[in-house]
Parts: sequence; structure tokens; C-alpha cells
Amino acid sequence: MKKNLEDAEEKNLPKPVDDKETSLVKADYQQTKLFKKGIHLMADERLEDAVKVFDQIIRIEPNNTDALLKLGYSKFHLDDYAGALKAYDRILEIDVANSEAWNLKSLVHYQQKNYAKALDSVEKSIESDPTFGMAWYNKACYLSMLNEVPDSIESLKRSIEIDVKNAKRAVRDKDFANVKIEESFRRIVELVVFESIRQGYHTIGAIVWTTFISKIEVEDSLKKLLEKGLIVKNEKRQGLNKIDTYDIEPELADKVGVEKKSLIGTTKKLPSAIKSLKGISDAIQVTKIAIEEEDIEKIIKSFDSFIDTDKLGGMMIDQFLEEHREVRLLKVRLEDKGLDYLKENKEKILTLFDNLEAIITKKLRGQV
Repeated sequence: MKKNLEDAEEKNLPKPVDDKETSLVKADYQQTKLFKKGIHLMADERLEDAVKVFDQIIRIEPNNTDALLKLGYSKFHLDDYAGALKAYDRILEIDVANSEAWNLKSLVHYQQKNYAKALDSVEKSIESDPTFGMAWYNKACYLSMLNEVPDSIESLKRSIEIDVKNAKRAVRDKDFANVKIEESFRRIVELVVFESIRQGYHTIGAIVWTTFISKIEVEDSLKKLLEKGLIVKNEKRQGLNKIDTYDIEPELADKVGVEKKSLIGTTKKLPSAIKSLKGISDAIQVTKIAIEEEDIEKIIKSFDSFIDTDKLGGMMIDQFLEEHREVRLLKVRLEDKGLDYLKENKEKILTLFDNLEAIITKKLRGQV
């Protein structure tokens, strides 16, 4: 009986040659499962457990840069700066142009108060990706700490051009203590106040509450914005008292779009040009996720949204004709060659959408 069971088991075992591809698929699945587990542990702030999981992935695949990034990030927040640097340096041995690794490495040096080294690392991050808004922001911080005020302001402006949320972040950041007295920085404060009004906060108290800027700075910014004709001042009766309220100048509001607060939440009115650009930007995010997941069906479906003139196709043809043509060609090739073509050209396709996203970001900034 024992012999017969062994024979049956042997018959059920796949042959070594046939098992090779299956093993690779299982290994990839296992790594993906472990990676998701590590991310969830990070989200739960169980960083020591997360480190063990990412270490396990790296033992399986030593050149897994995603796992190395998360490993470094987890060790950084555990104050294991040497371990974090080791992880980032390993990534840079694999890919010297990895902008995220350079940026994260700069944060380690910053935490160690070695601002010159931090600046050197973040500049390499920007060289690798000039559209990396957070790297520009960090560069501005390091330059401020080194008391290089004009260069700090210029870097901060560049980060805000890429992502306007960096303006709000900057006005609360103690790293800019050296530059807050500069007129250029005060204009950044004005931008934050303007954005707060645009989002539906119309009184001084509400603006102070949402921006964390001091009342004096808010009042000063409102005065400057009134002088420039960007906002208008009104009075609103509240019981027996009158309070000042501020709104975007009506003609300008039609261009930039405004948000209005109501009892059921925020409603936003956007001009059609901005709405269309935002639609393309949102579609790009969906497409990039589908590409990363290597989901051919989802990718082709998302490509259709860029091609179909009833969706985003018209806007693409009007403003991004070359990119529209590229997406159409890619759709044909993916339909013809499938996953093999995607794997061979994945980075190239992602770069196409990264570049398109950068152009749209600049156009949105220009519209606003």
C-alpha cells in the first residue's frame, strides 16, 4: 500500500521542466502578497513587523527596489538611520537615477542635521526627475536651514508651481523661519489666503482656522489682495453685528472656479477648460494603476477614454494630438500582442503618461 501511494504521488507531481514557469508565477504572487502585507503593517504603524516582511521579500529578490524603498522608509521612522541609508544606497546601486531614493536619502541627512549632504542628495533627486515637487520643496527647506534665502525662495516657488498644496505646507513649516521675512515669501502667504477664500472660507476667523496662519498675517494678506484687485470685501450681518467677508473678484472667479460651503458640504464650480484638463489628469491616474497591475483589459478600456471623442478624445485631439496618436497606436499593439508587449514596453508607456501629466499640471497652473 505504501508503495502504491508513493507511485500515485509521483504521478501527480509535475515534471521539473514544466514546473519552471509555474514556480515563477507563484514566486511573483507570493512577493506581491508579502508586499501588500508590509504596506498594511506600515499603515497600522507596526513598523518593526513591516521591516521583517520587506526583509523577507529582499531575501527572495535582492533587487526589488519597491521593497527596498519601503524597508528604508520603515527603518527611517524607527530612527534606524544607518539601516535606512543602507537600503537607499542599495537602490542607487541598482538604479542611480532613482529620484525617490535620492529624496528619501536626503531626509535621513536632514534628520541628522547634515543639511549640506541633504542638499546634495535632493539635487540628485531633482536631476533625475525635474517635476518631483516634494524634492523641490525639501531643497527649499535645506537651503533655508543653510541660510541661502534667495535660492530657497526660488526652489519653493518651483515646488508650488508643480503642486500648489506646497504653499499651504510652507506657511506652517518652521524650516522657513529664515525666509518668512522676505517679500517673496509673503506673496506665498497671499496665495494660501487666496486659495482658502476660493475654497469657500470667507471670514478672517475661518481663514485663520483653515490655514493656521496668524491673524495678523491673514489681515496683511487680505489687504494686499484687495489692493491688487484679486478679491472684494463685503459686509455680512450676524445678529446685531456686522462682519467683513471676502470673495474672489467675480470676473476672476469665473476663470479659476470657486467652492461654496453649504449645509450639506462643499460644491465646486469649475470652468470647462479646467474641468476637461482635470478629467484627463484623473484618467491618467486610472491608466497608470492599470499599467502597474498589468491588467490588459483595464488598460485598453482606459485608453478608449482618451480616444473616444464623446469622452476625452476631443480635448486630446485639440491639445495633445501627438499623445492622442500614441495612445491609439498603443491600443492597437496591446490588442494584437497583449501582455508580452506590455512587459517589454511598460516603462516607455508609463513615461508617456508621466510626461502628459506634467504638461497638464503646467496647463492647470496656467489656467489658475
